[in-house]
Amino acid sequence: MKEKSEIDVEKALKNSTMGYSVDNSQVELENRVLKETIEHLKNELAKFQKTPLLAAEVKDIIQDGVMIRLNNGNEFLVSTSPACGKILPGDSVLVEQKNLTIIKKIPISKVFNVEKFVIVEKPTTEWQQVGGLAKQREEIKEVVELPLLKPELFEKVGITPPKGILLHGPPGTGKTLLAKAVAASTNSTFIEVVGSELVQKFIGEGAKLVKEIFELARDKAPSIIFIDELDALAARRIDIGTSGEREVQRTFMQLLAELDGFKPLGNIKIIGCTNRRDILDPAILRPGRLDRMIEVPVPNDEGIMEIFKIHTKRMKLDSKVDMKKLVEGMKGMSGAEIHAVCTEAGYFAIRKNKYIVTQKDLMDAIDKVREEEKAEGEEYLHMFG
Repeated sequence: MKEKSEIDVEKALKNSTMGYSVDNSQVELENRVLKETIEHLKNELAKFQKTPLLAAEVKDIIQDGVMIRLNNGNEFLVSTSPACGKILPGDSVLVEQKNLTIIKKIPISKVFNVEKFVIVEKPTTEWQQVGGLAKQREEIKEVVELPLLKPELFEKVGITPPKGILLHGPPGTGKTLLAKAVAASTNSTFIEVVGSELVQKFIGEGAKLVKEIFELARDKAPSIIFIDELDALAARRIDIGTSGEREVQRTFMQLLAELDGFKPLGNIKIIGCTNRRDILDPAILRPGRLDRMIEVPVPNDEGIMEIFKIHTKRMKLDSKVDMKKLVEGMKGMSGAEIHAVCTEAGYFAIRKNKYIVTQKDLMDAIDKVREEEKAEGEEYLHMFG
């Protein structure tokens, strides 16, 4: 038998060994954590030391390589990485800074967020809110609404509806209102683009923006692209011009290419809007593009009455108001000017601390709107006459 002292020594050695074992496992765990932390820090440091990639646009594919264009306008013939996949002209790519080798293709939206530069909405305008344009309402329903809601009718008959329409007429006659109403009736996304802003703000990027607008329309289909002030973008082309004019022409050519690129029975429609139809390039109006033209004139007497009733629906009018006299006074006014008359008449009543609008308030409002219109016309003649 072992003596008591020997047993005590064995127990002590055993406890000591277990303690070392526990200590070793803790040290190994701490070492592993420290190694992972060091590796993470090395990766983070490598990110900061890595040379950034450049964004470029593919201009052409040729036998010796790919022609790219950088944002500064310089063009280079470069090679591609096998991992970048198939590349086509117009694609956006990332290239290495030193030798400009194409590393990978990127979606266009990652380079240029088009939704920041156009108005995208779901309009709530109803047809009842459009007054004095019965003929134009029917035309736009036939050309835009019917193909979007019942495309099978056109397929059965065997005809192709227009891809787009052109609304033309004086300012304030309801062209935008018509476009929003048909977008609401078809539950379409309404994408509004202003032609003058497109050519002024995006020199060097206009063609790319037009391409992305149509991509956005396809993503949010059914959709209606409404191009306001189309004459700023689609005026007659000239042979010699400034660099700005050449850029406008490049943007215009991209618009024509996009119009030719989608199917007439698709769920995208184009509505152009202009006050100057006479200066538009014939290329935009030929069959297959904006080949249906709808004139939106100033309202006639019946139209004036309809528009006036729409804008005074929530107003309290004096029972003695002479409608014939009012219509006579508003002859030649656009829908926007009739709206302005109703608003000014309400202000005249408020100034008198009344809530009922009288005949005098309305006639005074007509005179005020006429004077403002005359003053604006004289100022325009002074500036450009």
